[in-house]
Amino acid sequence: MKINNEILFNLLFWTLYFLYQWLGLASLYTDYDKYFINACMALPVSFLFSLLAVHVFFKRIYHKNKKVALAGLILCSFLLLLARRYINYYIVYPKYFPQATWMPFFSFGKILTEFVNLYTITGLYALYYFIRSWYRERNRVQELLQQKTMAELDLLKAQVQPHFIFNMLNNIYATALKTSPDTAALISHLSGFLDYSLYNSSQDKVPLTTEIDYLKNYIELQKSRYGGKLDVSLNIYNEIGGLTIVPLLLLPLIENCFKHGVAGSIGKSWVRVDVSRQDAQLSIKIENSKEEDDQPKADSGGIGLANVRKRLDLLYPDAHEIKVINELATYLVILKLKIK
Repeated sequence: MKINNEILFNLLFWTLYFLYQWLGLASLYTDYDKYFINACMALPVSFLFSLLAVHVFFKRIYHKNKKVALAGLILCSFLLLLARRYINYYIVYPKYFPQATWMPFFSFGKILTEFVNLYTITGLYALYYFIRSWYRERNRVQELLQQKTMAELDLLKAQVQPHFIFNMLNNIYATALKTSPDTAALISHLSGFLDYSLYNSSQDKVPLTTEIDYLKNYIELQKSRYGGKLDVSLNIYNEIGGLTIVPLLLLPLIENCFKHGVAGSIGKSWVRVDVSRQDAQLSIKIENSKEEDDQPKADSGGIGLANVRKRLDLLYPDAHEIKVINELATYLVILKLKIK
């Protein structure tokens, strides 16, 4: 639908432009044959420049390097207009508009007029994409606000009982610390897990170190469940202090490791989490072993990974990359986030 709408817009826009260049101008001078040729010469230059300006210089280059985009835009328009001027002056004008040959090839007035006309039609063409982009961004913000409101309401509804459980866990921890240190350690991990869910999950961003600690508590609880059957390593290769991340973004990826890998494994299993940072990019690799016949739903990790993808599209638009590698005995998710 998106491609069809864009093709339809381009067909309609450039058809109207061609008719304007042909019938609009020809009606003033009642010479339709000559101005048909004129329209045929004007259309390719305006069409090509508009495509380059909107889809290359602004969409791909402008956000990375504004000076390069603007310089390329000016140079491209100059070269296209120069090529059109050359063809018109030496081929079209002598045959169809001989009265125009008296003007010098490098006429400032003529070149200025051509520039204004070219940038005017390109501006009208770009207006459609700017309005569409604004409309999509507005819908994205509204969807984010709606999801945040619903999440906050759900959190308020669910907080009464977890608060009670959280307080009771602290009391049990104080008692277990005297009689069973191992049990106390598990209670501590569970308490930290609940604490994060209650007090940090509603924030827009949390420190990455806090999110990592949350994952460690979850992993420790899982290790107590599977015992010696499970080997887990969490490696942080670079300094991540000062970095922030959307809360609870990584937990579904870790959960998938246990749901689709460890839980279905007969023998020993392993989970590996690698966190690294390179300049403006944060890379998180989460890999787990699995039985050779244990295939996650649709090779996508099921509902958990689908929800992560949706959250990434909403919260990190054009600033993330997620890749899933589902091999015979291993399952790997690579998440890359652009960071500021």
